[in-house]
Amino acid sequence: MIAENIGPRARSLEAASLAARIKDEVKTEIEQMVKERGVRPCLAAVRVGEDPASAVYVRNKIRACEEVGIRSEHHALPESTSTAELLELIASLNLRDDVDGILVQLPLPSGIDETAIIEAMDPAKDVDGFHPVNAGKLAMGRPVFVPCTPAGIIELLDDAGVEIRGANACVVGRSQIVGRPMAQLLLQRDATVTICHSRTRDLAAVARTADLLVVAIGRAGLVGRDHIKPGATVIDVGMNKASDADQVRSLFGSEADKRLEVVAKRGYTLVGDVNPAEAAEVAGMLTPVPGGVGLLTVAMLMKNTLKAAKLRRKH
Repeated sequence: MIAENIGPRARSLEAASLAARIKDEVKTEIEQMVKERGVRPCLAAVRVGEDPASAVYVRNKIRACEEVGIRSEHHALPESTSTAELLELIASLNLRDDVDGILVQLPLPSGIDETAIIEAMDPAKDVDGFHPVNAGKLAMGRPVFVPCTPAGIIELLDDAGVEIRGANACVVGRSQIVGRPMAQLLLQRDATVTICHSRTRDLAAVARTADLLVVAIGRAGLVGRDHIKPGATVIDVGMNKASDADQVRSLFGSEADKRLEVVAKRGYTLVGDVNPAEAAEVAGMLTPVPGGVGLLTVAMLMKNTLKAAKLRRKH
């Protein structure tokens, strides 16, 4: 849904109403599944260590499970957990018929082999879509479980009526979680796709050719007016903390005073990888931070968990 103007040009691509609709659809299907078959999907969330951001993310996902009727388990393990111990837990969750989806919150502590953990997961329960089997199927154009953030972005673009076919699309970031699967999804929708990253020469010049710009590079306010083609649709995947007053003023322009009030109360305000004040002067549509892509990530996790339950039971 396209909301009110947030700048001289850009319209805000807010995700709250779309995320709510997706969760409502999932809830309705789950109620029907319980009524007809006595089956309630189950998501097992695994968190290792005490990273505050990870704790918030897992808490939000468990709350969403409650909202849509998915049974959830939270396995909170200490920082000292070894790779072998985590592999043992994953193996036990793989074997349990009552568990449909397994979510391992990333990043894991430095002492744990993250690749080994992801590869140990049953691909049929990999609701994050990170397992090599699911990544490979996506690359072949036969997706089963698509990583939740890129999947949510496609839903948002479709809901807003943004034309993907034939568009010049630029994805800034090449992670396995967002950048690479995002590029695959756009390519499968007939966009012409360029992937940029930290080694791209003259990033602004490349990004400026894009009708559709997706930014997921993890650097606060990196992308400004010089990176954006006039009228382009800009999707900001970043989630960074800003606390310096001068930085907040440069990022938020006329909204800076409100954001500084947030900093005074919380110690920081959230900002994406796009400079919102500059982008609003040039872009045609722009996702806000917060209130944008993050809400859809959780909604798509619920949708993937339902899909896992249906596929495992051939429903």
